[in-house]
Amino acid sequence: MTTIAVVGGGISGLVAAYRLRTRLGPDARIVVLEESGRFGGKLRTVPIADGPVDVGAEAFIARRPEVPALLAELGLTDQVENPSSARPLIWAGGRLHPLPAGTLMGIPATSGSLAGLVDVDTVARIDAEPSVPLHWDRGADVSVAALVGSRFGEQVVRRSVDPLLGGVYSGLADTASVRATVPALAAALDAGATSLTEAVGRALPPPSDAPVFGTLRGGYGVLLDALAAASGAEFHAHTAGASLRRSGCRWEVDPVGEVDGVIVAVPADRAATLLAEAVPAAATQAGRIPLASSVVVALALPKEAALPDNSGILVATGEDLAAKAFTLSARKWPHLGAREVTLARASFGRFGDAAIVDADDDQLITLARADLATVSGVTDQPVAAVVQRWHGGLPQYRAGHLEIVAELEAAIAGVDGLEVAGAMLHGVGVPACVQSATTAATRLLATVAG
Repeated sequence: MTTIAVVGGGISGLVAAYRLRTRLGPDARIVVLEESGRFGGKLRTVPIADGPVDVGAEAFIARRPEVPALLAELGLTDQVENPSSARPLIWAGGRLHPLPAGTLMGIPATSGSLAGLVDVDTVARIDAEPSVPLHWDRGADVSVAALVGSRFGEQVVRRSVDPLLGGVYSGLADTASVRATVPALAAALDAGATSLTEAVGRALPPPSDAPVFGTLRGGYGVLLDALAAASGAEFHAHTAGASLRRSGCRWEVDPVGEVDGVIVAVPADRAATLLAEAVPAAATQAGRIPLASSVVVALALPKEAALPDNSGILVATGEDLAAKAFTLSARKWPHLGAREVTLARASFGRFGDAAIVDADDDQLITLARADLATVSGVTDQPVAAVVQRWHGGLPQYRAGHLEIVAELEAAIAGVDGLEVAGAMLHGVGVPACVQSATTAATRLLATVAG
């Protein structure tokens, strides 16, 4: 009987277990170890007021194929919900602005998209940028802040780029690699774009009427439950992979024992610890990937709460607010807008700001209410509230991240029966994690089943 250990019970680990089961059949033994008391990793659906709410990731990029294909396999396509036409706002300079259209992760192709959000000097600088010589090293990587700041100025970085990067990575443009976080922009520059303006114009996706995002009516918990059931795996909560070492042609995983193969699907710091003895070169690279912590406060407000008719409010860097963003869930998702309460979420925490995660629940709820009142005028007392902390929730893709990942994967590639997967590699979103897990399972099967 083939035995595989999957260390990590987040979305990557669950997808890996499911992929292994579909290929190995019912007789294989697949064991999933999870250090925490629950499975799903940074995805979690909880009951609040009259129904379920996601307090981790709440959406997926619908234009990527991985999640729709997985949902179809599991018979969950009818769970998909599309967003409303409501647009997000940005809080900058103490007031609300429309989210700039026609940008690439907040980086504009023209000054017109940022009119009103930045001052007239910055507008003039954007307009003049194509005439300023650009020095781009095709083999190097820099932070988004360094590139955009040098070409368009600090206001563009802090008021347009940071709010979007903060929502995706819980970081800032300073800790975001151009190549890892805006690869289309890097490709346009590598291909010879003579200005940042030209590069953004080349990199922007073509217009489309298709929804950019999707979500699940019952929350991500529906997908997690379906994956767990379809994997037929043994699940062990409160059980970390304590050690990993080679045992002849097999692997010794504490506390499972000998197995034929292992997929490591845990955050970068845990991967560094687990791989230290077996593949020290890979462990060293995993240890170079820093993690950011964050908090989500989900609020169920009275039905009459007058939230703006917008999908969310992003907060520029340097504003006098504790929150970094608000999701106006009742306005963003029609199925949530039909609930008996008005749902909203406040997000806190960026890389280097771990203290906010340690605030107590009452303090965080108070901050969420105060900041929501500042940006929206809504002061209603919540009917219910849930606080979810994500310690080390998101890896930071700093300049040079792709080189780190390449060296990590090269070290793993030389070792039979061992693979890695997860958000620390090629993307932090759910589609990227699904792809990472699928790739890891496919590679492992090539050696174990070969």
